[in-house]
Amino acid sequence: MGRGFLEAFFPNFRLKEELPMAIFLQVVLDGLLNGMLYALITVGLSLIWGVMDVINFAHGEFLMVAMYVTYWLGFLMNVDPLISWIASAAFVFILSVIVYKLVISQLIGKPPLSALLATFGLSMLIKNICLNRFSPNFKLLSDTYLGGRVIPMGDLILPLPQLVIAIVSLIVITCIYRFMTRSRTGWAIQATAMDRDAAELMGIDTSKIYALVFGIGGACVGVAGGLLPMYMPVHPEAGSLFSLIAFVCVALGGFGSIVGSLLAAILVGLVEALVGFYVAPIFKYVAVFGLYLIVILIRPKGLFGW
Repeated sequence: MGRGFLEAFFPNFRLKEELPMAIFLQVVLDGLLNGMLYALITVGLSLIWGVMDVINFAHGEFLMVAMYVTYWLGFLMNVDPLISWIASAAFVFILSVIVYKLVISQLIGKPPLSALLATFGLSMLIKNICLNRFSPNFKLLSDTYLGGRVIPMGDLILPLPQLVIAIVSLIVITCIYRFMTRSRTGWAIQATAMDRDAAELMGIDTSKIYALVFGIGGACVGVAGGLLPMYMPVHPEAGSLFSLIAFVCVALGGFGSIVGSLLAAILVGLVEALVGFYVAPIFKYVAVFGLYLIVILIRPKGLFGW
């Protein structure tokens, strides 16, 4: 019945018949790799949202800025993304701290809508500056070291750029988790997230904590944006979709939960890949947002929310 309904309204829709196991495994592999990329982007946003109660609407634009840094370093100085991502992450970290000092710090303690509107304005500003200076044209780095390279694994194909991003993502997320759970600064961040006033009474400089958290959030998305030009074109709208998916993953995983962000991002990547291949590409985001609504209705704090 559901299949007939879809085919009646979407004449081009055809549910794919049973396919070989190798194809299924390839789709799952692609979903896992995309999920790890989403996880790296999501963790930074989750930290900012969970600790500071600030919705950074410019998160996707920070990703786009990192992509442009990598692109111009590659185009002008022939620096491969495997190296230039470090500069992209550092640049976005510094940019994030400056944004916190100039904008976000003035809005701490005020209604969340104030920060949302401020970061929305910031996202429009960054996007239009890039449109003005770099045009809306797509820019693609050619002859990157890993561009187009794959590892054959029997019937499976493992794309090297995506694999590198997945490995870097896992390393970065692990380091952040250990930092948050095993260092004094990480404990101070958790204390500030739980009760800012009590943290200040205990001698914690919450302003510095917020600046650090906002910087770490920017650095995470800077790492992702620094590596993406290995296989993706750069343009002013490059971060918009990633930002939207990151918001979904944060809500699914739970605000401030690093493990929740990782698992939610992998789940989103798998749902996106499986539905996009076995049903139709136009339905992959319908499935992602449908999953989001179901989880939020059942557990408003997300799967691993505090």
